[in-house]
Amino acid sequence: MTNSVTNSMGFSSNYLTCLGREIHYTDWPARVDVAPIGTVLAWHGLARTGRDMDELAAHLSQQGYRVICPDTLGRGLSQWSPAPDTEYCLAFYARLAQALLDQLGIEQLHWVGTSMGGAIGTVCAAGLQVPALKGRILSLTLNDNAPQLAQSAIERIKSYAGHPPAFATVLELEVFFRQVYKPYGWLSDAQWRRLTETSTRRLPDGRVTPHYDPAMVQQFICHPDDYSIWPHYDALTMPVLCLRGADSDLVLPDTVLAMRSRGPGAAGLLQVVEIEGCGHAPALNVPLQLALVARFIKSTR
Repeated sequence: MTNSVTNSMGFSSNYLTCLGREIHYTDWPARVDVAPIGTVLAWHGLARTGRDMDELAAHLSQQGYRVICPDTLGRGLSQWSPAPDTEYCLAFYARLAQALLDQLGIEQLHWVGTSMGGAIGTVCAAGLQVPALKGRILSLTLNDNAPQLAQSAIERIKSYAGHPPAFATVLELEVFFRQVYKPYGWLSDAQWRRLTETSTRRLPDGRVTPHYDPAMVQQFICHPDDYSIWPHYDALTMPVLCLRGADSDLVLPDTVLAMRSRGPGAAGLLQVVEIEGCGHAPALNVPLQLALVARFIKSTR
């Protein structure tokens, strides 16, 4: 049985075993009539899936990039961890990322990460916990992520992520998603529908609920300081783009100010752009946001 199936949208759906866990990812090849210019790994947020990156992946693939969009362990179509206390944490996610990249034979890449995906990228790019990735990440885009997060926002996220609701119908679940992810900014009706349908699993009683393992919030219980990653940020030596939702309650202005004076900020390698009309986190689905990311990546190759 093949582990890769290509659909009409041009990306393939794939599965690999990484550190003994089955990881799902989509693979968007560079457009055939454009010279390939590199690889991008696009990693989603805490309670989301790799399909959130469809617009970005499609945009970058049209410009000559191959784009890999994983589902994190316990999310989407990836396996749920049998050891949530020890595996739902940045260190294990970084090791999974290394295993995925090694199996795909990707030696150099650009990393785009939303929220948790940005934190995983920071840990990977720093090379403190995964030395084998040191020097392989050419640029890092942090989509509403920083080496220090507001505790009040973390508590807000825990309040809904750790206890996902269940609904009788998919349309009811879509209403919930539209409310919870309103800070993403503008999404078309079709994008909201796709977000819902790619984030839904059906329970044994027939109801539907978000497509992730609720135990993934053990990260905040067993690893309470997991997102305090200043040492990793300070070790970054590649260009970094920080996209901050102007209304974000997770990445505070004081934190961004500190980022400007440390690590890549002190070295002149940090760019910060505030995205109006968004909180946590910009959906990376509209022309302005797509152009910002693409322009930054192209400037660093």
